Amino acid sequence: MTLIPTILLACVVAGSWVFCVLAVLAARSYRRQPVPRLQGEQPPLSVLKPLHGLDDGLEENLRTFFEQDYPDFELLFAARSESDPGLTLARRLAVEYPHRPCRFFVTGEPAYPNAKVFSLETMTEAAANEILVMADSDIRAPKDLLATLAAEFQHPRLGVATCPYRAVPGRSFWSRLEAIGMNTEFWGGVFTARLVERGVRFAVGPAAAARKQAIADAGGWKGLSQYLAEDFVLGQSAAAAGWEVILSRAVVEHRIGSQAFRANMIHRLRWNRSTRRSRPAGYAGQLFTYPLPVAFALAALEPALWWALIPAAGLRAWAAYEVAVAILDDTLTRRNWWLVPFQDLLSILTWIAAFQGNTIEWRGSLYLVDRQGRLVPR
Repeated sequence: MTLIPTILLACVVAGSWVFCVLAVLAARSYRRQPVPRLQGEQPPLSVLKPLHGLDDGLEENLRTFFEQDYPDFELLFAARSESDPGLTLARRLAVEYPHRPCRFFVTGEPAYPNAKVFSLETMTEAAANEILVMADSDIRAPKDLLATLAAEFQHPRLGVATCPYRAVPGRSFWSRLEAIGMNTEFWGGVFTARLVERGVRFAVGPAAAARKQAIADAGGWKGLSQYLAEDFVLGQSAAAAGWEVILSRAVVEHRIGSQAFRANMIHRLRWNRSTRRSRPAGYAGQLFTYPLPVAFALAALEPALWWALIPAAGLRAWAAYEVAVAILDDTLTRRNWWLVPFQDLLSILTWIAAFQGNTIEWRGSLYLVDRQGRLVPR
């Protein structure tokens, strides 16, 4: 009676091994891409920073943008209210860096379900430059971030560039697991998609750059405002409009904070349900990104196949190293490698849970995620 389930599960295990090998090849392909250098004029840039409260380490995060090693850029900050503590902090830092052009915007309550998009629309309309660098408040940037992006945008048909990020957790155990998952499983999938599709046709927040014209051709911020994953849709729509979309060679830090268990599970479910609704085929394919859990399941179903755990563990470790360590320079995964199986188990459980329902909790409100990944208030 278990023959057919065993065969099916064995096929998934074999597929997960193939995925790990592809992730290794994809990571090495990305590393072979040279870091670009500016040739000739340095284009002016506009950096857009949506703010909402005080994230952990916000001051240091913002300082890394004030201290960019690039001569010609402006910083734009937006928050819902004048009293927002993040906006207050940004104003104080602007006084410390008087040579950096800065502007501040109070948007009021957002007109869209996606409040970040509302802030980005406000700042985009006011931005003085064609090339926009959009970074969430929890991003910490290397000094050469803007220089690298400017060099990449020397290509006249480049419309959108996503910056890979190294997730850095807060103090909680759950945020540490999530960071390990982002730095191994998530980015392994992104790099693999880049290899298999011979490029990327999507973008991934929380740090990206785009031309104003590419945003307009993608439907503008108003058209993107109903989506939870507006970054993905921006890249997808820009690619459909004929723009080139890339993974930048600039790697940033994503300070994900310190969530307790419940908050972390809500976040994971929101992410998974959004992905499942907007990209159902790709979401189903995520099953192959869990070599350890599916190998354990196979061994539990058919103990004689326990040996499948050995290649699963070896290939998972190899792929994790090539992505997290060799590309993202992630010391967390290098020090806490023994947590990878726990993260993988939690990840596949939330992957399964995301099939049970189409609603998410976000910023204290409930939304239905429709088949296009759009948010519908409940």
